[in-house]
Amino acid sequence: MRKIMLFFSMFALLLLTACGNSASKDSIDVIKFADAGWDSIRVHNSIAQIILEKGYGYKTEVVNGTSTATFQALQQGDINVYTEVWSDNLGEAYTKAIDSGDIETVATNFDDNSQGLYVPTYVIKGDPERNIEAVAPDLKTVKDLEKYPELFQDPENKKMGRIIGAPSSWLVSKYLDEKITTYGLDKKFMYLAPGSDSAIVADLASAYKKGEPWVGYYWSPTWVTASYDLTLLEDEPFDQAAWDKDKTGEFPPNDVFVSVHKDLKTQAPEVVEFLSHYETSSALTEEALEYMGENDAKPEDTAKWFMKEHEDLWTQWVPEDVAEKVKAAL
Repeated sequence: MRKIMLFFSMFALLLLTACGNSASKDSIDVIKFADAGWDSIRVHNSIAQIILEKGYGYKTEVVNGTSTATFQALQQGDINVYTEVWSDNLGEAYTKAIDSGDIETVATNFDDNSQGLYVPTYVIKGDPERNIEAVAPDLKTVKDLEKYPELFQDPENKKMGRIIGAPSSWLVSKYLDEKITTYGLDKKFMYLAPGSDSAIVADLASAYKKGEPWVGYYWSPTWVTASYDLTLLEDEPFDQAAWDKDKTGEFPPNDVFVSVHKDLKTQAPEVVEFLSHYETSSALTEEALEYMGENDAKPEDTAKWFMKEHEDLWTQWVPEDVAEKVKAAL
């Protein structure tokens, strides 16, 4: 009898262990989102989090890190959802992750974006209201910068100009550095990779307030490009071969995807179904970011405002009963 009882006890233990392992792989209680360090991904995360928490009853978390680190975490399953995968900026890393099956792209969040080197428009056209004269009326392209190093003088090396780049932890910083070398601008300009997005904005805001020349990297949609009158310097039309060789030409057209770890389809199929309908645009994203900047609002508050303003949009992403729960919570 004791042997029989021992057998059933061991069987029950094995069964519980098996069930525990199965649950950890085939179900999920907390959906983890990637925060790679910029405002738009934080707003899109917040929109999706509100819908998942209020409409589906899930708990959510945000994992902070660089774009490279958070993308690796998505591949490993430590992060479940990435609401803004800038696919071409990630380049080969994105392609490999898709080919290996570690992640799945379920929707295109938006694809009408731009990035590159910007200058305040008053540098080219002036600003009569602020009594600012145009100091570089012939500045149209990235290559034209070679004529104006003294205009964008580096404060630490006054014989050189200064181009503000992307944070060194972003892959795009490497691309910019190579482009500047390819165009020979490194002979006349220092390339500065700031520590964060906020450092770029602080430098731009300081120059803009004083009406001083400034040139640096940014992208759209952002509250920065919505709030400041900036001009994106032109470049040669995008050509994949030229870009791959030495980063000549415009940045590749970036499809900004919503991607998930491969296991999420099994763990939470209704979540993936919702995310597969998640689609905005550059204009809509910039509208949210402009509100965020003007009102010094947190991402969650911005998300709530956006969802009230565009109820007709997000209610198409989810079943009617889920939409009603979310609307009631808002």
